[in-house]
Amino acid sequence: MGIPEIGQTVEIHSYKHNTKIHRIWNEMMVLEASEEVIIGSNHKTLVMEADGRTWYTREPAVWYFYGKYWFNVLCMLRKDGIYYYCNLSSPCIYDEKALKYIDYDLDIKIFPDMSYKILDEDEYKKHVREMRYSSEVQDIIKSQLDVLLEMISKRKGPFSPGFAEHWYYVYKSRKDNRHL
Repeated sequence: MGIPEIGQTVEIHSYKHNTKIHRIWNEMMVLEASEEVIIGSNHKTLVMEADGRTWYTREPAVWYFYGKYWFNVLCMLRKDGIYYYCNLSSPCIYDEKALKYIDYDLDIKIFPDMSYKILDEDEYKKHVREMRYSSEVQDIIKSQLDVLLEMISKRKGPFSPGFAEHWYYVYKSRKDNRHL
């Protein structure tokens, strides 16, 4: 994957397996960037759905994109704690304008007490048939779901204590310094 510059603002584009756009986040400030990981943050960001509807995010968020794993993690900082939304997806790529990935339907929502729910299993099964996910893609998604669940249980990477708060502090500091 290409690598954006730290401090740069990029869009996030989510696609479906059939190459159709799924969702676009208007901006994310890049806080850390390497071949292995891109960490960024945003707050009150415009989001456009595939059908043209738009909305704004409500809470500050820290994004964690991997260059090798088939998932990404969104950490949402709310008054009652950190909530996580994990997308089973292709590894992200960067094309000089946007971070892009293919959304493979399955999601995990994690609550502040680290309990979780696996979401959209019916949508995944439907899209396996409709979009003809190969057996290789299905195997990857299953194994990556196991990797993600292990990271959650061991509180590794973006699930480690203080991770989201640290990167949101970095975001606020950089954003505040831009306005000086």
